[in-house]
Amino acid sequence: MQNVNFIKHLKGVFLQFSKDNRLNPTHISLYVALFQIWNNNRFVEVFYINREEVMRFSKIGSKSTYHKCIKDLSHWKYIVYYPSHNPYKGSKIKMFKFETSTGQALVHNNTNIETSSGQALVSINKHIQTNRNNKNIAKLDQPKNEKEVIAFFKKEKWPEIEAKKFYNHYQGIGWKVGGKTKIVNWQATAKNWMLKAEEILSVRAQSRTNQKADSQNRDNLKTTKNKNYNEPL
Repeated sequence: MQNVNFIKHLKGVFLQFSKDNRLNPTHISLYVALFQIWNNNRFVEVFYINREEVMRFSKIGSKSTYHKCIKDLSHWKYIVYYPSHNPYKGSKIKMFKFETSTGQALVHNNTNIETSSGQALVSINKHIQTNRNNKNIAKLDQPKNEKEVIAFFKKEKWPEIEAKKFYNHYQGIGWKVGGKTKIVNWQATAKNWMLKAEEILSVRAQSRTNQKADSQNRDNLKTTKNKNYNEPL
């Protein structure tokens, strides 16, 4: 069992959240759920989780979203995730300590983060330099060219025309979300583009189905002027 200051830990990790543009509300909700389970287990070094329980706590309804977010949190060094392929044995989680000593703040772009116990944690942004003068940062923010985007879309079984739409759109706004926030993972942004495209296609298909049904109903209600009302219905 580890000695964890509940308040200092949450203060430290939420400070880190505020500086990490890769996170979305689902990542944070999942982390809070894992923290609560860690708390219930009295902050042991490693604990087991049940996917259904974690999804219920974090209000995540999709298994694919859950797996993506928990892998992201592990890759970005918020947690360590040990997946289990045994249905009778849950996956293992190790939580990093984010509590800081009095008056000490977590520095977003430092290589290491010093904790109150003297333990150094590798910064989740070790591989993302914030110095805009660093010429290599462009390689992390955007694809090399349109061909790379087309290849990625084909790998995901999406047509070339959709890849070109994506590339032209973000090329035109400088590879920034909403023209403001710099993209740090263009492939993740591309997958979000695909999800939105699927939603649009689904809505259009449903609309066509409804229009077809309305048309059929209107045809059934049509009568002719010469109808013989002596005929049985």
